[in-house]
Amino acid sequence: MARVHWCGTGLSAVPGLRRMIEARYDVAVWNRSTDKAEAAIGDLTREIHAFDMDALSAALQEGDVVVSMLPGDWHVPLAELCLKRGAHFVSSSYISPEMRALDAQAREAGLCLVNEVGLDPGIDHAMAHWLMADYRASEGFDPANTLSFTSYCGGIPKTPNPFRYKFSWSPLGVLKALKSPSRSISEGRELVVDRPWNALSSYTAPLPQPETFEVYPNRDSLPFMAEYGFDPNWNVQQFVRGTLRLDGWSEAWADVFAEIETLEGPEGEARLKEMSDRFWAENAYDPGEPDRVVLCVGLKAERDGRTVYHKTYVMDAWGDARGTAMSRLVSVPVSLAVEAVLAGEIPPGVSAVPDAPNLVDRWMTRVASLAQHLAVADHMI
Repeated sequence: MARVHWCGTGLSAVPGLRRMIEARYDVAVWNRSTDKAEAAIGDLTREIHAFDMDALSAALQEGDVVVSMLPGDWHVPLAELCLKRGAHFVSSSYISPEMRALDAQAREAGLCLVNEVGLDPGIDHAMAHWLMADYRASEGFDPANTLSFTSYCGGIPKTPNPFRYKFSWSPLGVLKALKSPSRSISEGRELVVDRPWNALSSYTAPLPQPETFEVYPNRDSLPFMAEYGFDPNWNVQQFVRGTLRLDGWSEAWADVFAEIETLEGPEGEARLKEMSDRFWAENAYDPGEPDRVVLCVGLKAERDGRTVYHKTYVMDAWGDARGTAMSRLVSVPVSLAVEAVLAGEIPPGVSAVPDAPNLVDRWMTRVASLAQHLAVADHMI
């Protein structure tokens, strides 16, 4: 049996790892701190090793799978190691240009380098694939339709606080992300935004009790049009993948935005670290405090000003006796991807969440057991 080498037992890794061990897969656990790994899964396995590239390389066999739940800097080196050793690779992170560059080599070797199989990116991709397949099969489908696509995801506190946000780990990454530009499509044209607060809008999620959030575009949405199967000739008026925050977030963070705009160079980096430390002290989750994840992916088609298709795949999940919502929604889909690789259900090469209907349905059925609410809202009814 091929062995799964699961690297990293941080906050978002454990539920999926435990699931694989409990399902009797042959799993070796690698972590920089063996003490932390033993605290997380020591009740299930003694196959715990100190993470080291040389030791991992020596242990890797052809057909094995390496899972990287380590910081992003490790993904490409681990994927390259897999190519050398004839092993597959899985991570939940976005596909970087350096990872994409390994595609031809992976295809030639018959190896899978699978990424973007967590929550966001991950579950959001599966929702988008489902909506696109459903739209293409609907009576309303017409290549001449005008389309609008939105995908918003956010980790937010289950119990709102004055800061309208809480942190599960160092706030530094969140603060740095606020300085990142984004690309999306708005009103049929490419929209480039230098700061999230310059593109804030209001979004009402079709939950059992509709709830209004603040949303903004993040990263570069445009490459995902092809990923989701949008024809280049379609009339797309809106296409945005973005972040969701509690209503009132922008007001609570107004001073943060104003200061971030002024920070530059080493002094700016030092100040960001100071801010991060303060926010961590003031707005970290308390032990056992439930987090919440809301994810809404919507597709709307119009013809001659009349809506002919409009559905939203919506999820609401929060921490409970099983642990945090974020950890299970990131790591359990990763374990599903590992299973699909071992079963030969994912083609060789660099890829994200597959669009095969059987895999999408299987994964979303599993997601339904992880979330407190998962549904497709049909706005035409």
